[in-house]
Order: sequence, then C-alpha cells, then structure tokens
Amino acid sequence: MKDFPSCFGENGVQIADSSSSNGTKTAQSLVTCVYQCRLRGRFCLITLSWNKNLMGQGLSVGIDDSDNHSLCKVEIKPWLFSKRKGSKSIELDDSSNIDMYWDFSSAKFGSGPEPLEGFYFAVVSNRQMILLLGDMRKEAFKKTNACTMPCIAAFIAKREHIFGKKVFYTKAPFCDNGPIHDLMIECDTISTNDPYLIVRVDSKNIMQVKHLRWKFRGNQTILVDGLPVEVFWDVHNWLFGTSLGSAVFMFKTSLSAEKLWSSQPLSDHRIVHWSQTHSQRFRDSQSHHLGFSLILYVWKSE
Repeated sequence: MKDFPSCFGENGVQIADSSSSNGTKTAQSLVTCVYQCRLRGRFCLITLSWNKNLMGQGLSVGIDDSDNHSLCKVEIKPWLFSKRKGSKSIELDDSSNIDMYWDFSSAKFGSGPEPLEGFYFAVVSNRQMILLLGDMRKEAFKKTNACTMPCIAAFIAKREHIFGKKVFYTKAPFCDNGPIHDLMIECDTISTNDPYLIVRVDSKNIMQVKHLRWKFRGNQTILVDGLPVEVFWDVHNWLFGTSLGSAVFMFKTSLSAEKLWSSQPLSDHRIVHWSQTHSQRFRDSQSHHLGFSLILYVWKSE
C-alpha cells in the first residue's frame, strides 16, 4: 500500500501507511494545520506539519497556490529547530521571495509536537505579513519589519492522531478563531456484544451511535457554539479489520456540508478507498471557503 497522501493532494505532507505498526509510531507525533492566506493577490494554502521524534521537534511547511500547485516546501529539521531562532528565504519561480521567521526560544510545549505559547512563526512576502502564529506578535513584527495584511489568514483545517484504549481525548476549535473545546470519543468494541460510539464536547453527550456493527460508517449533524457541525466516522478497522488500523473521524463546520457530502455514499469497499475519497472532498470544500475541518485518526493502544 502506498503512503496515504495529505488532504491537499500529492504536493502536501504525507503520513505513513495507516495499517503498519511503524506508521502508528510515526503518526503519533504528527499534527498538521492548514491556513488559507493571500499571496500576491491570490488565495494560497499554507500547511504546517509539527512533528516530534527521538531527535527532537521539527516543522515542515508547504505553500500551494489556488490551483493546488506547490510553490515551495521548507523543512525545519530537529537540529535546526533546536537552535530555537531562525529564518529562511525562498525564491519563487517569478523571482519573488517568501521569507519565514521563527522563535521558539521561550516556547512551552504540551504532550504533542505543537508549541502552546511563548513563540512566533511568521511568513512574509513583499514586507507583508502573510501568516503569523503564536503569542509573540510584537516580537515578530519587530523582527520581520512587516506590515499587516488587510485580509487575515484563516485556520481552515487540522489533522491529528490520538490514542487510547476505549476513550480518546483531544482539544480543538470547530471554527477559525473559535473557542477551544474538550472533545472526547468513546467507543467500546470489545467488552460488549453491541458496540457503541459516543461523542462528548465539554463533557456533554452530543452524539451516540448504537448497533455500531451495522453503522460502522456514517454521518450525523451536531450543534457546537450554535453552528452545525457534520460528524463523519469510519470505525470499520476496529470491528472487522486489523488491530493495528485506525478509525477516522471528521468534524466539519459548514453550512454547505450536507450538499457537499451527500453527492457520494460513504460505504466504499475498503477503508483506504473511503479515506482517499474523503480527502478529495475535504480538499474541494476548503478551496470554496466552506468552513473548518478537524480530521482525527484514532488509534487503539494495547
């Protein structure tokens, strides 16, 4: 089986084969975030993949234009990341430059590879701030000498891997600049004759699926912060596949999600086919500014 491509096609970041144990170890320390920005008057997608391994923490950055053509890729490897401060300039095909600046010297990290506070990461073009992450905004503008873009970058997608035995936890927003929520997924496929699935947001039960053997793939709409969020799930691997396989969940905040996803059924022949189809729909939805998507690969640890 080939590597599963990122949600934005072959030009994006790739993760390892989801059916292999090596893939599980690799995926465990990978979080991918996607931002929609304006570059030279056109929309572009900036994909950041935060990773963590035995050598330390690293960051991969990919910038794609509105036609999904790769403009540049940059990898801040662990031994560069460990220097905590740095910058890199990339010359594009049209002879213009994209400059990246970062400062993680005071960054605080949780259990995952993403910094939580005390940092900045900036992308600048023609002295305009294209993307700015982190809470050290004053320091970033002083370092880059950039001016603020009139059109602010939008956080449109996040993909991560979470682990557990029966209950799985993460924190995530459901829209750009939205509040961070506690998200819990409970799925018992072993200790009961009738497997079930429960989703909780901020400790409140918002979705329950019974008779999971007959409903191992599906979708349902919930409300979070007054917004409709379409939840898609595929737990086929947990019920009928290899014990090393992951389940896939997608939370999509979009007024047009139902029309977008109802065009094709979710009952594909194999989980990998469903994942590839799901990724293409996800890519299409983001190119039309339809909202925010959270994709979770959920792994059961022994």
